[in-house]
Amino acid sequence: MSDHLLMLEGLAATYNHAIRALSHVSLTVRRGEIVALLGANGAGKSTTLKAISNLLHAERGQLTHGRVVFDGRDTAALTSADLVRLGLVPVLEGRHCFRALNVEENLVAGGIGGGLSRGEIAAGLERIYTLFPRLKQRRRSASGLTSGGEQQMTVIGRALMSRPRLLVLDEPSMGLAPLVVETIFSTLKRLNREEGLSILVAEQNSTVALRYADSAAVLEGGSMALSGDAADLRGRPEIKALYLGSPEESAAHLAALRGPSPADHAAA
Repeated sequence: MSDHLLMLEGLAATYNHAIRALSHVSLTVRRGEIVALLGANGAGKSTTLKAISNLLHAERGQLTHGRVVFDGRDTAALTSADLVRLGLVPVLEGRHCFRALNVEENLVAGGIGGGLSRGEIAAGLERIYTLFPRLKQRRRSASGLTSGGEQQMTVIGRALMSRPRLLVLDEPSMGLAPLVVETIFSTLKRLNREEGLSILVAEQNSTVALRYADSAAVLEGGSMALSGDAADLRGRPEIKALYLGSPEESAAHLAALRGPSPADHAAA
């Protein structure tokens, strides 16, 4: 059995067969690893995650080159529902809970989607309430009337009810208070450490993502800019510049991160 649970091999993608969104994106997630996918808004993070989950078509997107391999299987012929049943479960950006359903009904829906029995769903609910005690207090509340943090916990809990082997999260910190973000990321780290859950998380918040991830990759303009060990990238001023600097500053810092090119060595 390969150590690689997920492999992206040279992905290229467009929208409406015209707008280039990704070019030559390659990435690996090993079993039991947390990988952070970093990049500014519009860098291609969400497109990459939708390509992984076979959800590009829902937004008129197309994978034009490369392939996605999950647990040794090329996913091209699989549906997003097939992938969930195989253990690749996405949590999309925007806290997409079923707003008219209460919190517990949302969680139960995740168990049903994962094909769990009634007893397994009951056990799953207790597990989620242990991980997120706030959800137990709010389990009878309509999800649309809960706070942003509670909604994010609900959609993550719903995904966990499907018993994923790879959890794919898109911007889980967006719009949330720092304390809530820490709660969510520390819970994910606990699941990774205690249960071996593999996690791929796309984030603009590089500070928190790099603290909890094992490895990281940076996208810029739909292409892979760099990748490496999270501990090596954490705290580097160049990473901050990618999000806050001007395009010229970002390009200069990317060049610094990548190091001298072969042409530079030849010139020297």
